[in-house]
Amino acid sequence: MNSIGNMRLEQKDGVGFLTFPALSEELGFRHAFSTRLGGVSEGEFAALNLSFGRGDPDENVRENYRRISLAAGFDPQSLVFSAQDHHTVIRRVTEEDRGKGIRRKKDYQSVDGLITDVPGLTLVTHYADCVPLFFLDPVHKAIGLTHAGWRGTVSSIGPITVKRMREEFGTDPRDLKAAVGPSIGKCCYEVDDAVADRVRALSGIHLEQVLFPKENGRYQLDLWELNRQLLVGAGIPQTQITVSGICTCCHSDLLFSHRATGGRRGGLAAFLEILPE
Repeated sequence: MNSIGNMRLEQKDGVGFLTFPALSEELGFRHAFSTRLGGVSEGEFAALNLSFGRGDPDENVRENYRRISLAAGFDPQSLVFSAQDHHTVIRRVTEEDRGKGIRRKKDYQSVDGLITDVPGLTLVTHYADCVPLFFLDPVHKAIGLTHAGWRGTVSSIGPITVKRMREEFGTDPRDLKAAVGPSIGKCCYEVDDAVADRVRALSGIHLEQVLFPKENGRYQLDLWELNRQLLVGAGIPQTQITVSGICTCCHSDLLFSHRATGGRRGGLAAFLEILPE
């Protein structure tokens, strides 16, 4: 078991996945973030591709989900997928959603975040540079898992997830443990004025900590810090937010990165569940 950034790289049966020690210490929950290690896919999808519809045979992707589920301790039959399109819809999933996206067709669209209080139901969201946000409410035994690209981030999808958890489960933000998962870091994420303007329009943000002007007229954007500040603004104590510190672009040998490969890649996934009693 090795440490990378603020996460641990764990391996079982040849399958590699990342976990947050800060979340793992919270009893009653299980989480993981996939790597490229241990799957059956080949070529640009090598090896643990978890994205359907990119050219990798579906049977490979399903086998990869089976392998990482078993390695990380999830029931392969318990997965529920998001339906991401860079908006801010958060869906509360229930037992009747079990298997949607992998064993059953999804009957929903435009869902970038999932929340639930159902034990044994595994939330799954998908990535290749965007930001995974994990939320654990140990008081009400509820969870949230959210996909935050730059559009979702500047549209405050993190705080929206917190608000939905409060509405649905009675979650107090002060009880939440949150984590900002592996994604493209400020070291590799260059953006233009249009994106920078959306960041500048946010209130309560320390811009000098998230947006860094360059000589070419563009900017380096720190999505980790921006999401962290937004979550603090939503009421989560700073001491209860962990940032992975792992850039997908810098670690494209371990993690799929859209930017590092020019789009020729597989996909990663985040997993989160409440353990059955």
